[in-house]
Amino acid sequence: MAGLIEGFKHFVRNGEMTISLGVGVALFEPEEQQMMLETMGEDFNAHQINRMIKDRTYDLEKASFNVSDKKLVPKAGSCIECPFNAANQGNLFGEGKMVCTKAACFETKKSRSFLNLIEKSKREKILLIPEIRKYWADDESNQLIISQLEKNGLKVYLLDDVEIIENPIEPKIEAIKREYQHYDYSEDELKCEFEEAMQNYNEALEEFNSAKEKGFAIGLVFHPETYRHKEVFIKIVEKSKDELSDYSAPLANRKMDDCTPEEQIFKINEREIRKKQIENNKQFEEVVQMIRETKYIDTKKTLSTDEMVAFSISLFENNVDYMSQQKYFAKFLGDTSKMTKIEIVENFKKKFKKEIFHKLIRYMLTKQVHFGESNHVNNLTNISFYNAMQGYYKTKIAGIEKEYAEKRSKREERLKERITVLEEQVQELKD
Repeated sequence: MAGLIEGFKHFVRNGEMTISLGVGVALFEPEEQQMMLETMGEDFNAHQINRMIKDRTYDLEKASFNVSDKKLVPKAGSCIECPFNAANQGNLFGEGKMVCTKAACFETKKSRSFLNLIEKSKREKILLIPEIRKYWADDESNQLIISQLEKNGLKVYLLDDVEIIENPIEPKIEAIKREYQHYDYSEDELKCEFEEAMQNYNEALEEFNSAKEKGFAIGLVFHPETYRHKEVFIKIVEKSKDELSDYSAPLANRKMDDCTPEEQIFKINEREIRKKQIENNKQFEEVVQMIRETKYIDTKKTLSTDEMVAFSISLFENNVDYMSQQKYFAKFLGDTSKMTKIEIVENFKKKFKKEIFHKLIRYMLTKQVHFGESNHVNNLTNISFYNAMQGYYKTKIAGIEKEYAEKRSKREERLKERITVLEEQVQELKD
């Protein structure tokens, strides 16, 4: 806590900020703490602080480099012993969770690991493919990756230019159960899902094992933001061998007259997509404003499934922090990697169970209570929560109540004795 700036210490002293959250903030440099404080404003907001910590921290378990490597950046040394590794400051992010709180150092190591990856590709003469589609090649961050590959003498191929075969991961029944934990599946249904997953796995494994025979060669695929990579089998699509692809010239920066007819069509379509986005923004806002002016809130009907779906997603997106999403609501929305936003909502609705709704409500009940000077006898939220929990944990609550009652009884007994002595002294003075 010594590293916590005065602005945050104030909230710790008055009980608004927990010690554990204070320790988490104290891991950051004073300048970053000040930025967090100014962003939050005058009123303390634990949820916002947790979000900012998440945005300024890096999960070392998902790093693109070996966290025990002392030579990657010699001055920084290994992440294992680093004081900016949250695991060395207590279990702030979970039991043994390694989280880096020094952004500059993490980014330096990440960049160094990317350069090492490029060197490995050149040294071993294997393809290095960024996980970028042609459609997103003009994105500024993707352009940086592409230019860096070209600058290091590598021919740039994107995902559209190659075929990739990955080594499949064998499914486990435990993983299937976790994936469908929010669905009311019987053991037989889970078994069917597992058998289907095993069938898909065996087919994928057979394809992987025969990849070399089909002209595939070992290569590397990496994520353009995290630089995490994996070894796969790669084969260049025939047309990509003949085409001269220049991904380094952003189409968005060119004037219409400088574009080919095909590129002009692309730019026209892009502009139309943007116009539709703006129109949809305005349309949605107008619909919401209209509904707010109606008597919808006073509707006496029972919530519809669509309303419960909307409320569940709203709670999940806006009120469940990242760590809780991972801990309590893994696979909440299912596998969304190949779905549009609309498809995600439709899929969630299709598989929606009231149990999911109830779980979210119960999560919120545990999070929306008030500590500090508020308790179960002077705050409406806390009183109602305390009463609600009696139906589930009456015995455990009674045990805690008993401990406090015994302490209180002993204290009151001592006070009573003290007051009796003082009353006698008062009486003596009167006499």
